[in-house]
Amino acid sequence: MLDTLPLLRSTDFPALKRDRLTTLQVNLGYRCNQSCLHCHVNAGPKRTEMMDDAQVDLIPRVLAARGLVSLDLTGGAPELHGRFRWLVRAARDLGVKVIDRCNLTILSEPGHEDLADFLAEQGLEVVASLPCYLEDNVDTQRGKGVYARSIAGLQRLNALGYGQPGSGLVLNLVYNPGGPSLPPAQAGLEAAYKRELAERHGIVFDRLYSLANMPILRFGSTLLSRGQFHDYLALLKASHNPANLDGVMCRELVSVDWRGRLYDCDFNQMLGLAMEGPATLADLLDADPADATIRVAGHCYGCTAGQGSSCGGALEDAGCGP
Repeated sequence: MLDTLPLLRSTDFPALKRDRLTTLQVNLGYRCNQSCLHCHVNAGPKRTEMMDDAQVDLIPRVLAARGLVSLDLTGGAPELHGRFRWLVRAARDLGVKVIDRCNLTILSEPGHEDLADFLAEQGLEVVASLPCYLEDNVDTQRGKGVYARSIAGLQRLNALGYGQPGSGLVLNLVYNPGGPSLPPAQAGLEAAYKRELAERHGIVFDRLYSLANMPILRFGSTLLSRGQFHDYLALLKASHNPANLDGVMCRELVSVDWRGRLYDCDFNQMLGLAMEGPATLADLLDADPADATIRVAGHCYGCTAGQGSSCGGALEDAGCGP
């Protein structure tokens, strides 16, 4: 795989400082039941990196010590970690909101047939990947049969109350473009998703997050091999909107990798750009990262381009794109 970090290090992206830490985003490991072209984590079924018990045990202690309000679980497929359910229960017992970044097909994997029931029972917010409402587009990006399994997963979540008014069970979807282009305006795309999924499959959901693809790892390597990397980076930079700087999630989030090491965001984690200040999960028991300098590089324009996007979708209020 081609390394994009040397092409991203030199940047004129504006300097950023941290605000108060509210969210711990934990990557429980890179094992996944899918291998998607756009995946900035390079996750897949053959990856073996998974967080050990000592680090998992630290997570509830850090949540309590720092008074955090949210635990954001990601991967790979975070649900494949053997202690996923233990960790969810421990965080919920503390009154912490838990977000599960779910690829939907995990809900029908052997041994996980009761996963949807568990998510509903614990009241997790589900952020589910669905890069388009059209079958061909999804299967091209994520693999044959993924669309049908994703729709079945959404229907199962709906049956449990997810996305239903008044249920308290939040179901948000994530859109990524299929190639080196910016995502369409989030508000209009969300309306199209809601209309198409309701008409085609009777599916309802709360919000759509429209995210730009990051020029790192698998997607970045693909851009390099196709001679598209520099043009895509230029597009991101030319589309930079300074108004989005205040809303980027790295200001109030710390990303933790499977080894317990700390980063300003999930993307920096994948590039190996460790955050300044506290270095490990254990350090957060005593250290507050507020006011620390956030490490930036060329890929950061992916969070501020156009409407801007990060783990929480478009920063500026504003058919599936190419």
